[in-house]
Amino acid sequence: MRRRIRIAASGLYVCLTASVALAQGGTPVALRVAVAPPTARADSAAIPAAVSQAWRPASGARAPWWAPVLSGVVPGAGQFAMGQQRSVGYLVAEGYLILQQVRARRDANRDRDAYRALAFEVARQPFGGERPRGSWDYYESMEKYLESGAFDRIPGGSIDPETDESTYNGARWLLARETYWLNPAVAPAVGSAEYQRALAFYQSRAVPAAFQWSWRDAQLQRDVYAQTIASANRSVQRAVNYVGLIGANHLVSLIDAYVSVRVRRFGGAGVVGMSMESIHTVVEPVGDPRDGRRQLRTAIRLVPERR
Repeated sequence: MRRRIRIAASGLYVCLTASVALAQGGTPVALRVAVAPPTARADSAAIPAAVSQAWRPASGARAPWWAPVLSGVVPGAGQFAMGQQRSVGYLVAEGYLILQQVRARRDANRDRDAYRALAFEVARQPFGGERPRGSWDYYESMEKYLESGAFDRIPGGSIDPETDESTYNGARWLLARETYWLNPAVAPAVGSAEYQRALAFYQSRAVPAAFQWSWRDAQLQRDVYAQTIASANRSVQRAVNYVGLIGANHLVSLIDAYVSVRVRRFGGAGVVGMSMESIHTVVEPVGDPRDGRRQLRTAIRLVPERR
């Protein structure tokens, strides 16, 4: 049976290409398989140009066992130790990705400082006081609600929650009533367990006086605030995407180095009568050249085992 498999596979060239996009939005890792006819050669149209005789490992070439580990830590370092020119591609990709990640994080921090300053100087300015810095959820709520509403409508004595349901605090009090009262429109006795549980719920979620805000008569500034938060969110997402691409670059470099070491030491790994002959990695454009998108492409060539 194995003999038949080897005969059927004889002369077939299989190229496996793993692509990692170096675009801002990121692209999923893709695996593509192409099979060429037995008569195809390395320079034919049936085999990707990335696989060529020039990149076939020479006999007796250096193959240190620690090269994959080195590539996992610093992409391209293992390839450099084996004298492979594609090490430059991994290093360039790593530098580019790190630079873009740092730039995205810088943009996110700049936008964060901008929307915090806008909230401090416009929406919170009428209420004075220290106006301490809030959490991310707080600034997100400022985008959704025109006003926070009062925390305690009548100062002194017990807390009187905000009743204007169009405000942030008013919406929290409505939620508390719907959660703990039998009828949110009919208040139970102030001393009852239902009322006290609703009040505790409100106190834990409502915005206190030190964080009160209002965008009334400042719609233009509110629009700018919303745009700045959206820009900050996009920058944060870009930074996260680049972290993932950096990790993918490390992984691809590690696998590349491992395969190269195995090919040089043992002549490749046998797969149903096939063995790995060569491997090559290139950086190439993706889509419209004007977009400046690039992908890291690794091609592996399998040939029939010699018996």
